[in-house]
Amino acid sequence: MQLWVGLGNPGPQYAMQRHNVGFMAIDVIADLHEFGPVQKKFSGWMQDGRIAGQRIILLKPATFMNESGRAVGEALRFYKLAPDALTVFHDELDLAPFKVKARIGGGLAGHNGLRSIDKHIGPDFRRVRIGIGHPGHKDRVHNYVLGNYAKAEQDDLADMLGAIGAEAEWLAKGDDARFMNDVALRLQD
Repeated sequence: MQLWVGLGNPGPQYAMQRHNVGFMAIDVIADLHEFGPVQKKFSGWMQDGRIAGQRIILLKPATFMNESGRAVGEALRFYKLAPDALTVFHDELDLAPFKVKARIGGGLAGHNGLRSIDKHIGPDFRRVRIGIGHPGHKDRVHNYVLGNYAKAEQDDLADMLGAIGAEAEWLAKGDDARFMNDVALRLQD
């Protein structure tokens, strides 16, 4: 069993913000792979399903970004899972927009959701880093991250999220390199 968590902030006013791209990825995965109905559980919204024969629990914490670790910790403890069963989908300033990278562990890059998870369970979990690009100056980061995707970005966003969902089987199988490669190939077309 694996726990896949999308990071974001709850509420319709946050739905299209760059900071919520983790929520968006989880929603697309759930739709494409026909996960069960949404349940309120673990201080968030959970769905249960299977990808490539693996049972996957999808979770979108409703705790707001800064407290994501609380929801993640609850779910891991309930299912008696170690941090290596966790995959977190999150926005990444240090990646070009619509680039996707996966890795185990790493720094927090000032991301409050990752910082919260690290505080609750440690750093050794898989991250799917979804590039949002950097606005150019650190004084502009806050408004940029909490800003909505522009209309001109909608098609690229949909393509990227679709590629993540379509290639999720490789994450389920633990083949991060194949996942990244196949997502990149889909986005070249």
